[in-house]
Amino acid sequence: MAETGSRSRVTLRDIATEVGVHPSTVSRVLNPKTRGMVTEEIAQKIDSAVEKLGYRPNAFAQSLRTNRSYTVGVLVPDLTNAAFTPIIKGIDNVMEEAGYSVLVANTDNVTDRERRNVEKFRERHVDGLVIATAHRQDSLIDDCRAEGTPFVCAVRSTTDIGVSSVVSDENLGGAMIVSHLAQLGHSKIAYVGGPQFLSTGYERYQGIVQGLRDKGLDLDDELVTFGEAFTEEEGRRAANKLLATRKKFTALVAANDLMALGCYDELAAAGLKCPDDSSVVGFDDMPFAGKFNPPLTTIQTPLLDVGAEAARILLDQIDNPDTPARSIKLRPELIVRESTGGVAS
Repeated sequence: MAETGSRSRVTLRDIATEVGVHPSTVSRVLNPKTRGMVTEEIAQKIDSAVEKLGYRPNAFAQSLRTNRSYTVGVLVPDLTNAAFTPIIKGIDNVMEEAGYSVLVANTDNVTDRERRNVEKFRERHVDGLVIATAHRQDSLIDDCRAEGTPFVCAVRSTTDIGVSSVVSDENLGGAMIVSHLAQLGHSKIAYVGGPQFLSTGYERYQGIVQGLRDKGLDLDDELVTFGEAFTEEEGRRAANKLLATRKKFTALVAANDLMALGCYDELAAAGLKCPDDSSVVGFDDMPFAGKFNPPLTTIQTPLLDVGAEAARILLDQIDNPDTPARSIKLRPELIVRESTGGVAS
């Protein structure tokens, strides 16, 4: 290898010369999809040469050869919401193994910002998108279809037919919560819901309603209020509105853990103790939900698996654009902690 003022870039040909094979053999070994075409003995020698010579792939040259950038974009609505961290990790785990890099953009639930981020992704020629920002009816989905952009929805789904998505079974989660509270003797249950234009907000509410019906209970309309976002502040505001009705309830279900945290604050401000005066349940089992005071009973959404499955579907779509749409609902789990207890006598 020639030396200039600084060390020149190591190439596939340099690796091939070091090992004594053709450059195409090196290329096959460095591609996870074709590595199996080369004997493991040769593959290990190439791996050793890569490490010894400090080879780094030339992403730009690779993209020119394959017409791929080997990057994908991920849209999330709120990076301060810790529930999205394991989703991104699940995506990255699968994509990294397949040789892809992940670019993450935060939209702050602002449509214009979402569209600007999508345009930036396209300028970088990403090979596909994971959309965790989708509304139940979302023009971005139509746009991606028109552009021929491979995409999959994660956590949130749309009402569109033929759109790939990976979500938790929110209806089942609602039924699990009601069953747990009913076993503890609760019948006067309040609900602090999330935005109904999002599938998570809508389906969690429907799950609670259906769960109550299955137990022969009704949800008092005066004990239902909805927040405009899945935030602690909106949980606090909604809980304040509930308490202002003076209607008695013994349990309160929040549409996510951040909203539940806001409910904690408002209950405490009103001089009420959890769970003595009111049990509280959330959704997601976001990191640190077990550190709340008291630790929060919640529905554990398999967030890491949501991200991983979404990434696998996206890879399939990138490799084969004619792949049929797949909608996956993963089973949630009820995590019982100290925020729920029996009805005080």
